[in-house]
Amino acid sequence: MPKRVSRRLEELRKKVEDRPYDPEEGLQLLKETATAKFPEAAEAHIRLGIDPKYTDQQLRTTVALPKGTGQTIKIAVIAKGEKVNEALDAGADLAGSEELIEEISMGMMDFDRLIATPDVMPQVAKLGRLLGPRGLMPSPKGGTVTFDLAQAIDEFKAGKLEFRADRTGIVHVMFGKASFPVEDLLTNLKALQDCIDRNRPSGAKGPYWRSIFVSATMGPSIEIEVNALRELKLTAAA
Repeated sequence: MPKRVSRRLEELRKKVEDRPYDPEEGLQLLKETATAKFPEAAEAHIRLGIDPKYTDQQLRTTVALPKGTGQTIKIAVIAKGEKVNEALDAGADLAGSEELIEEISMGMMDFDRLIATPDVMPQVAKLGRLLGPRGLMPSPKGGTVTFDLAQAIDEFKAGKLEFRADRTGIVHVMFGKASFPVEDLLTNLKALQDCIDRNRPSGAKGPYWRSIFVSATMGPSIEIEVNALRELKLTAAA
């Protein structure tokens, strides 16, 4: 049975024209359509010309959002010996070794990001079936397998995000809060676009960017003009 659209969303959709918007205009509209009773995130949904079933067309990387995410990130670290104390001193919310692995295996998921040192990854790998579906499995490409715990913790606390293209070649990623000024949202969106271009898979063929839509968490989709975003020059997003 089709899910019924709320009257609120129906009214908001009337504000959105069936055309690509200039980035700044589209982000202003995103803010105007963020009318839910809670602080909404700003989301980007980007269709790329890739087929992730091929290994040379997969996209998984991280982006450091210059204006942050607007979220408080809870970080857990799995490490050994003095690295556990190093993680706690650097601002990790949870840190441990075998005992933390055991807690997670029992269902404890009270964190937003999991970082691990390379020497504990054989043990962490056993948690793959629990962590993988939640997007929490540490990986070198995601910057979450490292001995430099202080830098990794600082970066993720400051607004670094890991993202990947799904099996249909679409990237879904939050790039801030709808309450951010338009200029800050634009800076973050531009940083995301630059990151996706820098990490273009070697096997991608034909047009790389197909479309980009933005929305508030509970708002309507707003198409952004791809070329206008890619050609935009922002010093703050460099």
